[in-house]
Amino acid sequence: MHKSEIKDIRLAGEGKKKIAWVKNNMPILNSIEAEFLENKPFTGLRIALSIHLEAKTAYLCHVLAAGGAEMFITGSNPLSTQDDVAAALADAGMNVYAWHGATAEEYELHLKKTVEAGPNIVIDDGGDLVNLIHNEYPQLIPDIIGGCEETTTGILRLLAMDKAGVLKFPMVLVNNAQCKHLFDNRYGTGQSVWDGINRTTNLIVASKTVVVAGYGWCGKGVAMRAKGFGANVIITEIDPVKAIEALMDGFDVMEMKQAAPLGDIFVTVTGCKDVIGEADFRLMKDGAILCNAGHFNVEINMERLAQIADETEEKRKNITGYRLGDKWIYILAEGRLVNLAAGDGHPAEIMDMSFAIQALSAQYLTLHKEEIASMIIDVPETIDQEVALRKLSSMKVTIDVLTEAQEAYLEGWKV
Repeated sequence: MHKSEIKDIRLAGEGKKKIAWVKNNMPILNSIEAEFLENKPFTGLRIALSIHLEAKTAYLCHVLAAGGAEMFITGSNPLSTQDDVAAALADAGMNVYAWHGATAEEYELHLKKTVEAGPNIVIDDGGDLVNLIHNEYPQLIPDIIGGCEETTTGILRLLAMDKAGVLKFPMVLVNNAQCKHLFDNRYGTGQSVWDGINRTTNLIVASKTVVVAGYGWCGKGVAMRAKGFGANVIITEIDPVKAIEALMDGFDVMEMKQAAPLGDIFVTVTGCKDVIGEADFRLMKDGAILCNAGHFNVEINMERLAQIADETEEKRKNITGYRLGDKWIYILAEGRLVNLAAGDGHPAEIMDMSFAIQALSAQYLTLHKEEIASMIIDVPETIDQEVALRKLSSMKVTIDVLTEAQEAYLEGWKV
């Protein structure tokens, strides 16, 4: 009998309902699950997975288990773990180490228990498992075929490790797949961030000034949805090309020190730290609302805000007020991922595409383990195309196909 560490196994019934709901809305993973049940690509393999532990992630775990994998699961953020979903996975016979609101020490312990099983494949979200294995469990590396990374932040860490020559097993850059970042990061983040903000604050967005820090694919999605709600949108950026793009998309662009006194709602989506700091806090208007949609809770300098605040008070669930003199600044979800810590994350139909990329990339590692030479692997274009075609099929959409003459024309040089 496995020894999961969860909040309460009696919550499994509610978790199973959540998983069943998302399964009904994830047709691509449905088709992959059916294939995995037949082909069993992960027979005899252990998969360690750290992704935000909610219903859609749970269904991915079921799909991988259908392929024969023994699953060892934890969350990638203590506030995004849903205890009923964790219980449902444990009740299904998987090894789960996570509960909502875990302390930093408990979170670290859960990560360690997940990797101590000795995984053959690692599926990571932000790089916590990969970094833990390299730093504290190097003896496990020889048995690891490779892994997959879900996020922009995690990929930045992997690239830094590879550049330093310390990455010791292959990692597939799932987030760089077109069927991941073009949809998950833009449409998924764009919708789920505002789901989290709106359900937490219950305030109108129309007429307010929204400051979005970062105009990558996630920032584009957040800004697009804010505009749709009727907000005035300001973008802050460090990349001149993205800044021009934001201007041409109809948004104002300026430095954070200029935007700070203007914003009613601030959303950080950069993957960097200290994007909003003390100087910005002091410039903000009374009632400013701040939240983060980047992976780690370092984009808003929460430590410094707590130090300079004259008073701190919980104003509402997932809203903490910090008084600076005669004004209050409000932080949502402790500066953690607002769409997961204060919401249910991306829509199921979007995560269907992202997790299909994950599942097929993990299978790719098992099928090609003998020929993989690089530590950094892009998702093969064939996987991207396959997921896109499956998505179109699920939407009852067909597209044109090149004729042989057209293919010859495109591949030739004569007109």
